[in-house]
Amino acid sequence: MISHTQNEQASTVRNANDIKISTRTLEFAVYVGAVLATIITAAVVGDDASENGVDVFNANDAMQYVTFLTVGLMVARGLAKAGNRVHHNNA
Repeated sequence: MISHTQNEQASTVRNANDIKISTRTLEFAVYVGAVLATIITAAVVGDDASENGVDVFNANDAMQYVTFLTVGLMVARGLAKAGNRVHHNNA
C-alpha cells in the first residue's frame, strides 16, 4: 500500500489565484482574429462599381466594431479575474 504525504499532494493542487496571462488565452486569440477580420473586411468591402461608389463598410464602422470587441475582451478578462478571488479567513 502506497502512502502519500501531505507535501506530495500539495504540489499537485492548483493555486486558485493562478490565472493565465491574457495573451495566452483562447479568448485573446479569438479577439485578434476578429479584429483582423474586421480590418480586412473594411478594406475589401465597398469602393467599387457594385455599390455605386459607396463604401458600405468604412473605417468608422470598422473602428466601432473593434472598440466593441475590445470592450468585450476587457469585460471577459475582468470576469475571469473576479471569479478567481480567494477569501482567507484569518480567525
